[in-house]
Amino acid sequence: MSASGGTKAIVAALGANLAIAVAKFVAFLFSGSSSMLAESVHSLADSGNQGLLLLGGKKAQREATPQHPFGYGRERYIYAFLVSIVLFSVGGMFAIYEGYEKVRHPHQIDAWYWPVGVLVFAIVAEGFSFRTAIKESNQTRGQLSWSQFIRRAKAPELPVVLLEDMGALIGLVLALAGVGLALATDDGVWDGVGTLCIGTLLILIALILAVETKSLLLGEAAGTEEVEKIRTAIVDGDTVTSVIHMRTLHLGPEELLIAAKIAVQHDDTAAEVAHAINAAEARIREAVPIARVIYLEPDIYSAAEAAAGPDPAATPGGTGH
Repeated sequence: MSASGGTKAIVAALGANLAIAVAKFVAFLFSGSSSMLAESVHSLADSGNQGLLLLGGKKAQREATPQHPFGYGRERYIYAFLVSIVLFSVGGMFAIYEGYEKVRHPHQIDAWYWPVGVLVFAIVAEGFSFRTAIKESNQTRGQLSWSQFIRRAKAPELPVVLLEDMGALIGLVLALAGVGLALATDDGVWDGVGTLCIGTLLILIALILAVETKSLLLGEAAGTEEVEKIRTAIVDGDTVTSVIHMRTLHLGPEELLIAAKIAVQHDDTAAEVAHAINAAEARIREAVPIARVIYLEPDIYSAAEAAAGPDPAATPGGTGH
């Protein structure tokens, strides 16, 4: 997933959410609708989240240092995880609290045309943002389903924006339903119920984001396709005869570390082995361009030791989550 595609989706979402947040808050001031207040805080939280994603992307571009020799690529994961916390606390918990208070102390909605008009505007704006995120995601999603894409994506920005925009659209429909039922029944409790539904939705999305970004923070291996490409690239059938075992780790969305023990011929000279390793590294980088750090350790393959130990063909940590 390219960083540029993620940035385009983030900027589109940020612009939409800032405009929507202002419109929703104005509607709340005129109507007193708790759904509108919850939605304005939701949009404001989303705007802050997009700011966090942009900041994480900027910090991740820093050069490696002696203290951080593998660079700062995981900054993008850290800020994506912060997004889930903000969405849970500022968005979800505030909406739950506001909805609970409105159910306990309901009041009629004034100037109904304000919340209804703003919600319709917000649905259109969020739809534009969601469309942009879908368009950018389709460039890298391939044949994966949407759930698989969100679970397997190594770059967190597009999955985060997709879930946020989807949650925002559903939340807007819930807010519109709450306001509509409150107007139709002349009972402000429905406005509070709509707010509670919005809060529950935001908390669920925040939990999904937290689980997925936590997995990225812990360190994920390359996907199955990349692992097979790497394994094929290493073996040349001459000096390097097989891969004894291998580990891969994402240092960032577009940075991959590869460590492997490779089998070489017992009568090869040191110069031949060194040349074979350099050639294997070149083939790996050609097959998987995001391979940044490669460690290949030569060894003499022993069928007897392989039979007594773990399957040498297995690649622990070689599949995505």
